[in-house]
Amino acid sequence: MLSFAFLWAFLLLPLPLAVWLFAPAYREQTRALRVPFFRHVVEAAGKTPAQGAMVRSRGRMQMAVAILCWALTVMGLSRPEILGEPIVIEKAARDLVLAVDISGSMDARDMADAQGQPQQRLEAVKEVIKGFIEEREGDRIALIVFGSNAYLQTPFTEDLDSAAELMAQTQVGMAGPHTAMGDAIGLALRTFEASEIEQKVLILLSDGADTNSAMSPLNATEIAVGAGVVIHTIGVGDPTASGDDRVDLETLEAIADRASGRFFVAGDVEGLRSVYEEIDVLNPRVVETTQFQPRENIGHYAFIAALLLGLAQVAGLLVAGQGRRADV
Repeated sequence: MLSFAFLWAFLLLPLPLAVWLFAPAYREQTRALRVPFFRHVVEAAGKTPAQGAMVRSRGRMQMAVAILCWALTVMGLSRPEILGEPIVIEKAARDLVLAVDISGSMDARDMADAQGQPQQRLEAVKEVIKGFIEEREGDRIALIVFGSNAYLQTPFTEDLDSAAELMAQTQVGMAGPHTAMGDAIGLALRTFEASEIEQKVLILLSDGADTNSAMSPLNATEIAVGAGVVIHTIGVGDPTASGDDRVDLETLEAIADRASGRFFVAGDVEGLRSVYEEIDVLNPRVVETTQFQPRENIGHYAFIAALLLGLAQVAGLLVAGQGRRADV
């Protein structure tokens, strides 16, 4: 599609005609011979004397080339552009942090798979998280894993495939045997400091039994509330488990309540999957879109064409003049 960035330039098209009609003709004084018997010569020739002037005649081809050169020059000034297909760019409007407990207690096999068979807590989480991440089109995802310490596995990224692959490679105990849930919340807050997006959501998956944090989970949650971060917590495992595999639902529920989030309990794979679906409903995806249309300026082609036509016209006049002198 062709468009003109400066369409008003076409108002210059009739300018040469206006000059030709209203501007006075150029006059130049030259030397001439005085003829004493000029009157007799004129009478003999049967002519009427007038002021000496000579107007060079222009052929039709010259006029056509001149008009075309001017039209091309005006077209170049109008900045003709070829418009490409509109391009829509979607920008994430939500930053989402997944904080996953990989402490020793996540090795317990009290989660049921689709066939009802016992499954390791972390394996069940990874199975569902993979699909959850793949459906985050338009979001930026960051991954935090925590055990005895919290680690940023993936900073905010839109490369969802890489994030899912890194999550799939995570194993129980890689971050230590204990649970530093408060440190994980604190690390999430530091991760959000680099975000300029208003909607900030933390999804915390753990058995909830904090055993190694420098800051208690509830104190870290109070700081998160001040930073405008919404925290959804998911208790993973059998709520009736005891000992080292105990699921501390009270702490997880308190975190969600204070951070304007929701608390969920996932006892099996299907329950965990339904939790993510509900989180989608609570925090619908928001996408900022930007649209632009590529423009290719082709005005220089009009200037080049006008220049070539003008040079060709001048070359033709020079050749014709040399021919006339040769005939003389």
